Amino acid sequence: MKKIIAIFVLAVGLVSGTVSAQSKFGFIRVDEVVSLMPELKKIDTLLQSYQNDTLPRTYNYLLSQYQYYDSISNDSARQTVVVRQQAARQRADYLGELQNWQASAQQLIEAKQNALLQPVYDKVLKAIDEVAKEKGYNYVFNRESLLVGPPADNLLTMVAEKLKVKIPPAGAQTQKPVTKTSN
Repeated sequence: MKKIIAIFVLAVGLVSGTVSAQSKFGFIRVDEVVSLMPELKKIDTLLQSYQNDTLPRTYNYLLSQYQYYDSISNDSARQTVVVRQQAARQRADYLGELQNWQASAQQLIEAKQNALLQPVYDKVLKAIDEVAKEKGYNYVFNRESLLVGPPADNLLTMVAEKLKVKIPPAGAQTQKPVTKTSN
C-alpha cells in the first residue's frame, strides 16, 4: 500500500511539474500602452471640443427651457390655472436637471470618453493577444494585479513594437495614462 501511495505522489509531482513548466506567464500595463497610442491626441481634442461646445449648448438649452416655463407659470394675468400648473411641473423637471447638471455632465463626458477610447483599447488588446500567441505566453496579467514579476516577462516592448509606437526613455514625460471608466 505504501508503494502505491509513493508512486501516486511521485506521478502527481511529475505531472504538476510538467504542467507548470509548460505555462508561461507575462504581464503588461494596458493603460500604459494606450497612453502611447498616437490616437490619444485626436481623442483629447474631441473630448475638449465636446466639453467646450456640446455640453454648454445642452446646459443653455436646459436653462432657457427652465426660464420659459418659469415665465409661463408666473404669468397669472395671461395664462389659465391649468396651463400655469403644467408649466410649473415642466419648470420643476428642468430645475432638477439643472441642479444635477454637474453629475450629468460628468457622466456624459465619461460616456463620450469610453466611446472614443473603445477602439484604441480593442486595438491594444488585440496586439497583446497576438504577441502572447507569437511568444508562447499562456497567461498575460495586467501589471497592477501583480506584486512581483520578472522584467523579462513584461510584454510592453513587444506590444509597442507590434503597434509601431515608441516607448519614451525612462524618466521622460509621457501622456498621462488614460483609464477607461467602467459603465
